[in-house]
Amino acid sequence: MEIFNYSLRMTFLVIVIGLVIIFDFINGFHDSANSIATVVSTKVLSPFNAVLLAAVFNFIAFMVFPLKVATTMGKGVIDPGVINLTVIAAALVAAITWNLVTWWLGLPSSSSHTLVGGLVGAALVSSGPGSIITGGVLKIVAFIVIAPLLGMVMSYIISIIVINIVKNHTPSGVDKHFRRLQLLSAAAFSLGHGGNDAQKSMGIIWIALISTGMASVTDKRPDLWVVLSCQAAIALGTLFGGWRIVKTMGQRITKLKPFEGFCAETAGALTLFGATHFGIPVSTTHTITGAIMGVGAIKGVSAVKWGVTQKIFWAWILTIPVSAVIGAIVYFFLHWIL
Repeated sequence: MEIFNYSLRMTFLVIVIGLVIIFDFINGFHDSANSIATVVSTKVLSPFNAVLLAAVFNFIAFMVFPLKVATTMGKGVIDPGVINLTVIAAALVAAITWNLVTWWLGLPSSSSHTLVGGLVGAALVSSGPGSIITGGVLKIVAFIVIAPLLGMVMSYIISIIVINIVKNHTPSGVDKHFRRLQLLSAAAFSLGHGGNDAQKSMGIIWIALISTGMASVTDKRPDLWVVLSCQAAIALGTLFGGWRIVKTMGQRITKLKPFEGFCAETAGALTLFGATHFGIPVSTTHTITGAIMGVGAIKGVSAVKWGVTQKIFWAWILTIPVSAVIGAIVYFFLHWIL
């Protein structure tokens, strides 16, 4: 009987890891628009070349950034001592569901926050409020506002600096130079995206291994196979691309020129680099949306289509609570059948 239970638990662990990889793939698929929307909408790269560039830099991010975000997701949201595979599976189903719904609606919601919401909802019904690490969750929730604001302010400042630098140059000359520079800014943003987002999935696999005794809570980082599989999954998801969201991000918020795309991507990349350095799981979606708004605001308030941004904002606000409810419902169902 003991051998049977062990075998059953290991099978469930494999299923959970498979769900994490699926989530990570959908994350890349869903968020590819964040990396490529500006560089495609400014016609610097074709859609295929843009996603290829983004996928490559998504994958190599683990060689650049320390795995602090993975630690936060694995040990800083839910108490590792009470979490189990059923909670993790429920959270993943909730995250995948909300990601697919918002992808279908063309809304750039946060894969990070839907995963956190799913974990919180499942853990609440499993072990009660005491299982939630409040400080960690509040830090993540705070960056729903902080990340886009940082992106907006930084892109606004960078835009002003760039405008003053190029004010004596011809528009065609400016366009030519920033078409090349935008390749660098797009690569940098994709690097930040891979560095922050893939680590969230690493953290989930890590805590799943801890809950089954396959890893220790005292381990400082997940195993290399966890790192490589998560980076590969998000890169492949990016390569396939979430085309429904590209139009929203690249055209509906504000029209972009190459220098504006460069400013938005640079601001977004710097924000992601800082958040990843400090181990804060942030939304790349929120970050680049704020950066695009900041660039658009340079041309005047009317240049930003605020009606579109209101819909995006509501998707941000609803993501965690809706995902928490879905996570709780899925946990009840899984607990019942298992």
